[in-house]
Amino acid sequence: MKEKDRYIRTVLGLEIDCIPMDEVLKKVCYLVDGKESRYIVTPNSEMAVEAFRNENFRKILNKADLRIPDGTGLVWALNRKGGDGNKCRRVAGADVMLELCKLAVEKKWKVYLLGGQKLVAKKAAEKLRNKFVGLEIKGSMGFDDVNRVSKEEGYGVVKEINEFKPELLFVGFGHQKQEKWIADNLDKLKIKVAMGVGGSFDYLVKPWLRAPKMIQKMGFEWLWRLMLQPWRIKRQFGLLKFVGLVLK
Repeated sequence: MKEKDRYIRTVLGLEIDCIPMDEVLKKVCYLVDGKESRYIVTPNSEMAVEAFRNENFRKILNKADLRIPDGTGLVWALNRKGGDGNKCRRVAGADVMLELCKLAVEKKWKVYLLGGQKLVAKKAAEKLRNKFVGLEIKGSMGFDDVNRVSKEEGYGVVKEINEFKPELLFVGFGHQKQEKWIADNLDKLKIKVAMGVGGSFDYLVKPWLRAPKMIQKMGFEWLWRLMLQPWRIKRQFGLLKFVGLVLK
């Protein structure tokens, strides 16, 4: 993909592609038509703070073929300097996954879901199969503990994915773990595009976890998740750290 075809902004050393959903889908079609395996990341403010502190993680994110802004805090930082008047808007990773599954039916692409808690990926695959009739999809938890993966486990998961030969691979190990796993295994995978999707499988299996559209548009999806999952309060401190670093 040529750099001139991408609209890129930078925050805390992290490069972001500020393009709308329709352009994201066009880029993915371009990547799927290519010969090499590619990957997409969906940074938010929490990931931006970690990337600022961790050079290796920052390199993984910046090397991605698409870096989609998935977070109101990140979008605020990208827009605060004004630029050329074109506002960067949030493109949620969960929505990208759904749109790509819809496109996969039309294009006859195969889809593989990897990660999540026990049986979540399989249940999410079933939800997507019912939502998008004709979608060829498979789901697998992958590992009991992604932090402790033996060579045998790693080989087995890659082998299972390659036997299915999906065009699209969605990985839900959680931020940083999923991006690192994709980067470490991309050259072994017989796929076209891999994408880290965080808790998107959970949204499919437990739809009440995701805020209603109106709350999403208001930028308060984080507050909705916090009310449902109070343990996330510690993660919200990351947003304060992000704002502090941006304003520094």
